[in-house]
Amino acid sequence: MIRIQQLQSQIVEPAGLKGQYYEQRPQNKLEWFKNNGWGYKDTKFILEQDGGVRLTGNKYRFSNQRMMKFKEWAEAKVGIDLSLNCEAQNEIPADPPIINEQFMNAIQGQFNEVSFDNAQRILHSHGHTMQEIYELRHGKLARIVDCVVFINSHAQAELLVKLAVEYNVMLTVYGGGTNVTWALQCPKEERRMIVSVDTSRMNHVRWVDRKNMTALVETGITGKDLEKELSRYGVVCGHEPDSVEFSTLGGWISTRASGMKKNRYGNIEDIILSVKVVTPTGTLSQSLDYPRVSSGPDLNQIVLGSEGTIGIITEAVIKIKAQPEVCKYESILFHNFALGTEFMYKLSRSKVWPASVRLVDNNQFQFGMALKTMPHSKREEFMDKVKKYFITQFMQYDPDQMCLVTVVFEGTKQEVEFQEKKVFELAKFYKGFRAGAENGERGYFLTYMIAYLRDFAMQFQFIAESFETAVGWKNVPAVCENIQRRIVEECSKRGVEKEPFVSFRISQVYDTGATIYVYFGFGYKGIADPVKCYSEIEDAAREEIMKNGGSISHHHGVGKLRKQFMQRQIGDTGVEILKKIKQQIDPKNIFGNQNLI
Repeated sequence: MIRIQQLQSQIVEPAGLKGQYYEQRPQNKLEWFKNNGWGYKDTKFILEQDGGVRLTGNKYRFSNQRMMKFKEWAEAKVGIDLSLNCEAQNEIPADPPIINEQFMNAIQGQFNEVSFDNAQRILHSHGHTMQEIYELRHGKLARIVDCVVFINSHAQAELLVKLAVEYNVMLTVYGGGTNVTWALQCPKEERRMIVSVDTSRMNHVRWVDRKNMTALVETGITGKDLEKELSRYGVVCGHEPDSVEFSTLGGWISTRASGMKKNRYGNIEDIILSVKVVTPTGTLSQSLDYPRVSSGPDLNQIVLGSEGTIGIITEAVIKIKAQPEVCKYESILFHNFALGTEFMYKLSRSKVWPASVRLVDNNQFQFGMALKTMPHSKREEFMDKVKKYFITQFMQYDPDQMCLVTVVFEGTKQEVEFQEKKVFELAKFYKGFRAGAENGERGYFLTYMIAYLRDFAMQFQFIAESFETAVGWKNVPAVCENIQRRIVEECSKRGVEKEPFVSFRISQVYDTGATIYVYFGFGYKGIADPVKCYSEIEDAAREEIMKNGGSISHHHGVGKLRKQFMQRQIGDTGVEILKKIKQQIDPKNIFGNQNLI
């Protein structure tokens, strides 16, 4: 194994994030992360007296800059009534823990930190779906973990699992807590003691091999810390999901995650060479630091997407790449979503794929424009007006139809120049107009703001969420059209007063199809049970997706939110195979979170 000296290298920050992105955070997550919403405690959208909206804190590129157009757009186009006020409860209730005395005696002195603090127990018992955040703000989680154990090594994971098996204690694994599938929800009927295994102390890059371009990494490391550590060697992992600030390598593996730059770096299954997993029947550890093997079924695939049902993923050997010489943002305007979609399809055929290329519809384009900050000078204000006039009057783009493709180019100077030339040639064929780096970067900034904005809207009795699907190219138009229709119909059936906000984004391209993100929300004034109403509408939308040839998920996973659709996705035999694997590996159901099936 080649060990190398650490190299001084420039860190490439994701779009919209400032230098604080790489600041060291306290180990105790409760010190810096919200207890009833998404993200940093010091970061939230606030409505000021003059109607301006501002993002507090200092973590993001547009923090503390005023956004004067958002209020008007949100009220007129989305239907948010900003006169309503719905404050969150001051304290989140928690039931007393169930204690297994024999187990507690056995682990005494074995781990650096064991917590029964109610705030820690609640934090480790939820992800970040709208439904969970609503319960944190206005209700109570039905069942929470009884105790949190912080492990800092593979050996500690093995010890904890051994004792859980011996004393019949249920374990649930916690990484970044960012899942959006109810994967961390505790089964309501579970009467055993439930222990959350927090892996955040396992956050080290153990070694880097610059010759083979691989690295051994502990799986509790967050995306931001992984890139910070790898940058010292002049390399990157490149896996950049929307949750990259907070999500962990272990979480990516357990959900079969995808990142926005997968065209260059691959999805997580393309990045992982081997994993080490502590299961109730032993540790799965393979020597697979090879470019490829033919040694029977790929056991990594049992772990990828297992969602915490078979054990604790402690380490992984991953592929790495040299830091890109150039990272460049761009954007392209199209007259409508249909032309933009056809451009994305033809781009997929060309095989000239930028690191990231995403198409947002008109609703989402206007969303991004509404978050535009105030001009810093009279000249900037004048130029904004000139650009708008040129686009809408001279180029004849309809403000209520046009959509935007945002692009990230990464690689060598020669690679980026070649890709730019081909991409803009193709865009011109579909009457696309090059709209510049600022719009491209702003589009990616919106990615990091979505969950903050959802929490902001919830203050005004408006609930919203996103979900995604993978679909073949020929079905993309039908999926979008029919989801839109179905959501509107279902909202009307349930007494939603105003038409819901529905928006689409094609976020990934493949040879055979694309990933579609759906954002939708509505005002729930007058709805007796907003969470039940929303869940029923989302399930109906998922039915429509599957009816039109889409998958139940592209990268969020299944959890408990979508497991009722698993039989239709993988068939009866597929379900039985998963059951048999689970029973063989975990006969006492120690990892009993009830995800997947």
